[in-house]
Amino acid sequence: MPGRDVRARYIRVVRKVRFAPSPTGSLHVGNALSAVINHREGDWMLLRIDDTDPARNVVGGEEAILRDLRWLDIGWDDGPVRQSERQEQYREAAAQIGGDRFGRTTLLREDGTATYHLASVVDDADFGITRVYRGNDHRPNEALHRQLHEALGTTPPEYVHHGLILGEGGKKLSKRAAGATVESLRDLGMPAEAVRSYLEELGIPRHDVHYDLPRIRRLAVEAIEAMSDEELAERAEISASAVPAARGARDLVEARDYAAQVLEPPAPQPTDAPETLERFKELAGGDSRAVVRELKAVGGDLRALRRALTGRDRGPELTAILAALPKEEALRRVDQALQHTHS
Repeated sequence: MPGRDVRARYIRVVRKVRFAPSPTGSLHVGNALSAVINHREGDWMLLRIDDTDPARNVVGGEEAILRDLRWLDIGWDDGPVRQSERQEQYREAAAQIGGDRFGRTTLLREDGTATYHLASVVDDADFGITRVYRGNDHRPNEALHRQLHEALGTTPPEYVHHGLILGEGGKKLSKRAAGATVESLRDLGMPAEAVRSYLEELGIPRHDVHYDLPRIRRLAVEAIEAMSDEELAERAEISASAVPAARGARDLVEARDYAAQVLEPPAPQPTDAPETLERFKELAGGDSRAVVRELKAVGGDLRALRRALTGRDRGPELTAILAALPKEEALRRVDQALQHTHS
């Protein structure tokens, strides 16, 4: 009927995708890019753990991947499905094709376990994957995978290959490089939003791209600025009272350090600007910006005041330190420096 044909045009085909990392530890940023692309472009996503090569598998590797994906706010609809638990399906497929080899490609190892190529094709067919987004390093596999689908009588997905994230000089980005894994970015204090935003900005790159860690750092500053005081305290794992000092930090590690400068009294040390500290005692308790302006106006040594309050020469803005420190504690630290000077 004509009406049925018209309606058929408006039936939306569900795009089923899969993200299929090997359990080798925290995700490389290039793998994280594949995860972001699949999550954004697909309507339904399978998380598959490609653990067919025991020599590459790392203890705790799968758990690290799940932690990274959750941190990046990337969910999945089915899985994790482990290829190591689907060997019977692979052996049945190999028998259907006609043996342990397909041309020059080994399908089953001597112990009867499937290799990557057979397992990947069988899984894509069994789970109805309609589109595969993966890195350009997999492009040479496309022809073989199409041939295997043909031999199995299954429909191959559409393959979309994206550019890789490369390191210095256009070389492969080593997992040991700074910020090359999701875990290392987390350890550097990069907020998840900053990492996710960077990967989203790349889109589906047609060509390889140079890894831009400075861009992630800039996005981290923006992400921290956008956080509420409560969220910053939670994410940086600091006391709410120290948030004013942490507010100007460039990453969450620095935010914790800035907070520590307020929360942890410095070791006693003499000051070479006692007149500045005495003048501060007269002004303490007023608006922090007004206090700093007044000290500048009389030629006060602001670095000496910072050192008396925190024991450091660098850190948060002095106004932020004064805003975060209760008046009584600020005076106690200043008096301590003065007493140590006179003793």
